[in-house]
Amino acid sequence: MTRYARITGTGSCLPPQRLTNQDMVDLLAPRGVDTSDEWIVERTGIRARHFVGEGVFSSDLGAEAARRALAAAGVDGASIDLIIVATSTPDMVFPSTAAIIQHKLGLAGCPVFDVQAVCSGFVYALSIADAMIKVGSANRALVIGAEVFSRLLDFNDRTTCVLFGDGAGAVVVEASDTPGILASDLHADGKHVGILCVPGHVSGGQVLGDPLLKMDGQAVFKLAVGVLEDAARAVLTKAGKTDADIDWLIPHQANIRIMQSTARKLKLPMGKVVVTVDQHGNTSAASIPLALDHAVRAGQVRKGDTLLLEGVGGGFTWGAVLLDF
Repeated sequence: MTRYARITGTGSCLPPQRLTNQDMVDLLAPRGVDTSDEWIVERTGIRARHFVGEGVFSSDLGAEAARRALAAAGVDGASIDLIIVATSTPDMVFPSTAAIIQHKLGLAGCPVFDVQAVCSGFVYALSIADAMIKVGSANRALVIGAEVFSRLLDFNDRTTCVLFGDGAGAVVVEASDTPGILASDLHADGKHVGILCVPGHVSGGQVLGDPLLKMDGQAVFKLAVGVLEDAARAVLTKAGKTDADIDWLIPHQANIRIMQSTARKLKLPMGKVVVTVDQHGNTSAASIPLALDHAVRAGQVRKGDTLLLEGVGGGFTWGAVLLDF
């Protein structure tokens, strides 16, 4: 019997502190940083984002998202035999945030690890879980995207600090005898490391380099619109599907203009694109599972729908997953 992997439950978690664009204007004004709600919305589509409070970490958000995904799937945490966490903002250098989440869920014994592909991280992690389930290395996995990007932001740089937010999303992925995840397509090109990075590290008890996010927005935009279409076409071809088979496009929520461009190239109306960037901002590896859970709970995504998930991130990484929900 052919073995497949299928998403059976979704969950998400946003910190309670919500900052509108006007809140950001008020926060930045004392620093002499000039921005406005109109400037942010016009360039990005973002209207609000969530920030964690003091003492809250990626593992806290990820664990809560995982609990909600387990509840949605109707399964007990003890049955989980694999945990993969996509994050660029781990709680600590090591151990993995996945290990910390495992402990916070009261679990033990199963393999756990983090995946670092920045905003493409969830797509990478979901592809790995799919492969491990298909070969029989796991039967029921938690795949989590969790980020606290607010702690990497330079609040003197209006081109980046207004873009990002914190949050987590999670899915339960289970072995199935019917197709769920249909195809994946992953890529990276390290020559573009410098266009989106946090160029700092810890050495001898000190932070060396710059521990704040740096981005060449125009370069990222130019690369993103091309590679997203290529990845989408690749998974459709692998699965023997066409644009017309896509019920919902759930892209990484970075910039509404990138999302609109991708939809146009796939001949999809924006009514078939799940959009949460306006309320969440860019939550990096958490953005796709957050958007998926939002769409499921809002009644947009339903059982049997064909979903195209895709993301781009620092590295430069990109990829897509096509699945039947």
